[in-house]
Amino acid sequence: MRRRASAYLSVFLGVVLASTYAGLIATRPPLDRTAERWIEQTRKKLTLDEKIGQLIVPSFESAYLSTDSETFDELSRLVREYHVGGFHVFGASIAAPPVLLNPSYGTVILGQPFSAASLVNRLQALSSVPLLNTADFEAGVGFRISGATVFPRQMAMGAIAGDAAARLVREEARITAVEARAIGVHVNFAPLADVNNNPRNPVINTRSYGEDPGRVATLVAAYVAGARDEGLIATVKHFPGHGDTDVDSHLGLPVIRFDRTRLNQIELVPFQRGIAAGVEAVMAAHVELPSLDATPSTPATFSRPILHDLLRRELRFDGLLYTDSMSMDAITNMVPPDEAAVRAVVAGADQVLHSPDPAAAFTGLKAAVAGGRVSEARLNEAVGRILRAKASLGLHEQRTVDLDRVPVKVGGRAHQAVAVEAFMRSITLIKDERRCVPLRLPRETPVLYLSVLDYPSGWQIAAPGRTFIPELRKRYPQVTAVELSDRTPLSELDVVRATAPRYGAIVAAVFVRANSGSGRLDLSPELVRLLRDLGRSTAGTNTPFVTTFFGNPYVAAAIPEAPAVLLTYDFYDLAEASAVRAITGEASISGRLPIGLPGMFPVGHGLDR
Repeated sequence: MRRRASAYLSVFLGVVLASTYAGLIATRPPLDRTAERWIEQTRKKLTLDEKIGQLIVPSFESAYLSTDSETFDELSRLVREYHVGGFHVFGASIAAPPVLLNPSYGTVILGQPFSAASLVNRLQALSSVPLLNTADFEAGVGFRISGATVFPRQMAMGAIAGDAAARLVREEARITAVEARAIGVHVNFAPLADVNNNPRNPVINTRSYGEDPGRVATLVAAYVAGARDEGLIATVKHFPGHGDTDVDSHLGLPVIRFDRTRLNQIELVPFQRGIAAGVEAVMAAHVELPSLDATPSTPATFSRPILHDLLRRELRFDGLLYTDSMSMDAITNMVPPDEAAVRAVVAGADQVLHSPDPAAAFTGLKAAVAGGRVSEARLNEAVGRILRAKASLGLHEQRTVDLDRVPVKVGGRAHQAVAVEAFMRSITLIKDERRCVPLRLPRETPVLYLSVLDYPSGWQIAAPGRTFIPELRKRYPQVTAVELSDRTPLSELDVVRATAPRYGAIVAAVFVRANSGSGRLDLSPELVRLLRDLGRSTAGTNTPFVTTFFGNPYVAAAIPEAPAVLLTYDFYDLAEASAVRAITGEASISGRLPIGLPGMFPVGHGLDR
């Protein structure tokens, strides 16, 4: 009886939520007659092969690429023979060729804006239908492309107090749109609408705005609006929610076992708000949800009950529906590329993203259409949405970008100023038991700086501490810098313990990633023990001891003895520079926790300085 009542309640809540948001859904501006005519004429003249190709989005890297090269020949073949609908733009790689169908095997570095724009233009010139290009610019175009603007991770944006968060998120999205369109990218796979309420989530973590569904929803809507301001298609992901998983879908298939009532109350809320705000694209998650689809080993990517019945019918979303990368292990370990593409399209996906074998995806879809597994109506439905998206961006009239405008549009001081404000406002002081923040020390005070790393490899575009150390030395010239990691011998940790009392202050910067592919989330036990020991040993002397956590904020809960704790939720230059300014009192601190720290502080906690 309880089960039946719970089921009725779930259905009732779903109907209520759907009807509530249905009246709030932002209407898209109608296309003009020229655009509508182009859509209809293009649809009619497309061959079967050309229609199938529109559903496939392979990738390229934005490193310099000669037109006279095997790599460019392969890209040309994807355009001319397989009629792909667009390309996904990655950064670059120093461990693999410029076209990398599965970049997890390479060491990814930043690409170049001119290289990306030039390659986009050359491929656009080859295509009979304008290409709709995508990218993962979750933290701005500078997240992938050198010289462009880098913004804080979403969790840092979620830590910004009050109405400033929505204002800065909207401005971030607007600037990202300007820079993305300048290099020929039209669809950004951001923002994440995932609610990160699992501290052990190894793949979402700081990529989420936080754990409060309402707050996440507000910022998702702000991002969608900002992207639309400058003609970029935003994408809410990973539907119907990837925030409460403890398995990285790059490595395996996560399972979310909550019932529909819980999903309505938490996971679905930001997606509904994004749809209400008029978002034009949604990305499906490689996550299994038995309460929505009881078919065993069926991720949302392959689930018609989730993608069609829930997203299309209940939530009334009629925009583009992308798969997540089909090169992720959650999919590749399950089925080959041809079958994966077919299952996704049958379920309701419009575009198959980053297949490990785009040619096989094409062949599989063609066979499925011939055999009736993918109906002509399903194919035409997807093609119609893709063409409408292209026309809405004006690609039927202008598909290439002006290379002379790239340095005018990408990067610059005005864009950087917004990013700097966002980084600074996100800094969160959660503890200051000795009132040592900001540091009030004579300039000649000897300071021990500890750069504490989860592990030393894989930092890609920057070395932890490369900005923190010189910035700290500008204020306190007598800084002794020591780098520690899980590879540091115990004898060296003992030396740090023994010498720490000689210094007038200790500043620790802790760098811990929640890394796709690594599955690691913590500091080694020896490093945790060292920081806890330093917290205890300095308590009697009242020596200033300030610890700043970069990246995974949940690690702070493992070191309750740390007397002063700041969180940045991010890495690299601007985060490190902002942390030093906060510690030394050169900028105010106003951030608030967007997530709860188990056993320590609730959502919304933070100290002002």
